[in-house]
Amino acid sequence: MKDKLFYAVFNTARGWVGILASSKGLLSVTLPQPTKQRAFDSLGQREGQAELSPDTLKSTIERLQSYYSGKKTSFPDKLDFSFATPFQKRVWKATRLIPYGETRSYGWVAKQIGQPLAARAVGQAVGRNPFLIVVPCHRVIASDGGLGGFGGDLEAKQALLELEQSSVTK
Repeated sequence: MKDKLFYAVFNTARGWVGILASSKGLLSVTLPQPTKQRAFDSLGQREGQAELSPDTLKSTIERLQSYYSGKKTSFPDKLDFSFATPFQKRVWKATRLIPYGETRSYGWVAKQIGQPLAARAVGQAVGRNPFLIVVPCHRVIASDGGLGGFGGDLEAKQALLELEQSSVTK
């Protein structure tokens, strides 16, 4: 039996965001997009099989709206890792340990998962993170303090880090 899928597309202070989830947890969270259609399209192919269900995702929606309004927010949401490799799961779980408003290096994440020489592989796993913001891959930076990469773009990564810094220093 196929797992039932749910999605929602909603507006935030930074643009339209999409969420895709199964009964096991979140499958995908998009970065803010300029239009509702772009957010919907960013969810990928599976949303055609998903049921529009903002009520099911209400708590996550409210927390993402709060986050993008510049409020310190946590994301204890369950994640559906059914498509992820064991390595990706470990990387994404370790990335969730990075506190709001702080950054850690790819090497730090590699050490957290017990593979201190795997910083490059960590970078690849972080780059494939579909749970944007909920798994705060934007908080992972290069060991020299540079931004490193980001699935959105470096401007988006910088903006997210600045958003968090501004709410921490208020």
